[in-house]
Amino acid sequence: MIQHGPVFVQSCGTKSHPDYFSALLCVFYVIIEQFEVHAMNENIAKKNEALAQTVIKGLESRNMTGFYAASKEDALKTALSLIPENSTIAMGGCTSATEIGLIDALKNGKYNYIDRAQMEPRASLMAAYDADIFLASANAMTSDGEIVNIDGNANRVSCIAQGPKRVVFIVGMNKICADLDSAIKRARNIAAPANAQRFNIDTPCKKTGKCFDCKSPDTICCQFLITRFSKHPGRINVILVNDNLGF
Repeated sequence: MIQHGPVFVQSCGTKSHPDYFSALLCVFYVIIEQFEVHAMNENIAKKNEALAQTVIKGLESRNMTGFYAASKEDALKTALSLIPENSTIAMGGCTSATEIGLIDALKNGKYNYIDRAQMEPRASLMAAYDADIFLASANAMTSDGEIVNIDGNANRVSCIAQGPKRVVFIVGMNKICADLDSAIKRARNIAAPANAQRFNIDTPCKKTGKCFDCKSPDTICCQFLITRFSKHPGRINVILVNDNLGF
């Protein structure tokens, strides 16, 4: 990052040529700033990993499985390790899966990826129910492993609840909340208003960025699903990613 010679000196000073000591001072400030940013990022990563282990223990107590990925690249590797080749994979609107590169990997690999954009809604839903793997994210999660999702047409929450043989969640650490109450508040006041921006709908949250508990015909908050326990060992798998993903 530190360049020697007049190019760096000119970039650090004013429009006039800075003297040698001004350039050194500029270099010093750059080094300090980079060190502080690195230390901050490192501390956030340590916090996220510690919190992820807490969430994973909570998931285990609920008969669900958790994994921690230090990066998007690690998350992609973990996700692919849970998805055998030749599997049939469905998805219900999961921006996080796209962000880690999983959808491209599935489309370009030896998998049967159900692209719902190329199908009639009901046909894609019926195909998803019989899929080997269902990809999803969470609108919010508690530190004790409860998963909160809100849906407009129930295609996503219904597949999470029952149908596909295995569910793989991709969840950024930005979605972890202290308890169920704060997780529901996050889902309603952060995830839903952000998600509403994607659609051509007329809801108060799209206009204001805040939940109004509306009964608008266009509401996307029709079904609330809290996944607090799984009766089927190995079905629910959550990859916690050291990154800000999705909404």
